[in-house]
Amino acid sequence: MDIQSTFELLDKKFTSIGGLQQGGITRLLYSQEWNIAVRELEKTFKEEGFEASFDDIGNLSGRLTGSKYPGETILTGSHIDTVVEGGHLDGQFGILSALVAVKYLKEKYGQPLRSLEVLALAEEEGSRFPYTFWGSKNFFNLAKKSDVDTIEDAEGVKFEDAMRESGFDYRKTTDVRNDIKAFVELHIEQGKVLETENKTIGVVNGIVGQKRYTINLKGEANHAGTTPMSLRRDTVVAYSEIVTDLTKRAREIGEPLVLTFGHVVPVPNTVNVVPGEISFSVDCRHIDQQLLNDFATEIEDKIKSVASANNMTYDIHLWMDETPTLMNEKIVQIIEQAAKNNVGDQYKVIPSGAGHDSQIFAQYVPTAMLFVPSIDGISHNINEETKIADLVKGIEVLIDVLYELAYKE
Repeated sequence: MDIQSTFELLDKKFTSIGGLQQGGITRLLYSQEWNIAVRELEKTFKEEGFEASFDDIGNLSGRLTGSKYPGETILTGSHIDTVVEGGHLDGQFGILSALVAVKYLKEKYGQPLRSLEVLALAEEEGSRFPYTFWGSKNFFNLAKKSDVDTIEDAEGVKFEDAMRESGFDYRKTTDVRNDIKAFVELHIEQGKVLETENKTIGVVNGIVGQKRYTINLKGEANHAGTTPMSLRRDTVVAYSEIVTDLTKRAREIGEPLVLTFGHVVPVPNTVNVVPGEISFSVDCRHIDQQLLNDFATEIEDKIKSVASANNMTYDIHLWMDETPTLMNEKIVQIIEQAAKNNVGDQYKVIPSGAGHDSQIFAQYVPTAMLFVPSIDGISHNINEETKIADLVKGIEVLIDVLYELAYKE
C-alpha cells in the first residue's frame, strides 16, 4: 500500500464535500455538507472492513476488533467539522491519517491484539452554534441538554432542530466507555514553530491553559480641541500603556507564554472626542498553571494601577479559565521514539497553543498528540496547507505508535 497516494485520494474525496470554489472547506455541524461527509465516511469504513457505527449525537467510529484483547481499545482520530472557509487539514487530516494508518496496519500485520478504532468526532470548532467540543464532551457525558436546547445559528436554526433533521438526538445514556486504553490525535500545528525550526514532527507534551478577559475602563469623554492634555481621562491612552507594559513583560518572561489583545472598542470612537470609555479583550496562555496564574495576577494589577493613575474606574471580567492539559508521559515517549525512528532529530517536543479534542480526552483516558508543520503557520483559512512529504511522515509516525499500542503485548 502506498501511503501517499492512498491519503491523497481520500483527501481529494472528502475535501470536495463542502469544498469551496476558491479553495478550502465550509462543513458545519449538522449541515448538509456535514451529513454528506459523515455518511461517506461511514461507507468508506465499511468498504475497508471496519465495523462502522454512530453514537446518538453523530460521532462516528470505524472499528477493527482485537484478537486477544477485544475489550481494550486504541482510539485515534479528530473532528470532521470545519470553521467557515476553513482549510482541508484541520480536523480532517487527523481522521484520514488515522484511517490510512489503520488500513496500512491491517494489510501488513492483520488483526491487532487490541481493538483499533478510528474516530470522527461530530464537532469541535463551535463555528455554527455557540458551543464547542460537542463531539468529545458527549463522548464523556459532559454536555448537557440545557447547554444547547435554546441556542441557534446565525440563520435562526435551532440546534435541536438541526440535530434531529440530521437523524441524531441527545444522548440516551449516561454510561461512559471504559474500554479505551489510549487516544492519539494527529493534527497540523496551526503555527510556525516547526516550520521555522525545520522540524518535521511535533511531539505534543501538553495543551496550554487559557485565561480570557473582557476589560472595561471608564474615564471621561470630552472635546478633542478644548481639553488640555493634562486634564484628560483618555481611556485609549490608558489602554496603550497597559498593552505596552504587559507585552514587554510577556516578552521578558518568554516562551511559551503568549499574550494577545485581539478586540478593542473605544467609545465614542470618533475623531474629535477624547475617548471616555474602552472595552478590550485579553487572552493569555501558558502550559504551566502556576506561571499562568502568576501572569494573570500581573495583568490584573497592571490594569488596576493604570486605571488608578489616570483617575478611571475599571471592570475586569474573567470569562474563560481553562487549565493546562498535560499529555500522557508514556504515550509521549512512544511518539518521541517513533519520531526518532522516522525523522531522526527533525522533531521537537512542544506544547499546543491551540485547543483540541485531546484536552477533553486527556481528563479521562491516556492521551497524546503529534503535529506536522503548517506552511507559514496558516490555519482556519482556505490557504491552510502542509507539504505532502510532512503529511506522509506524520502518518508513518502514527503507524508506528499505533503498532506499539495495539499490536504488542
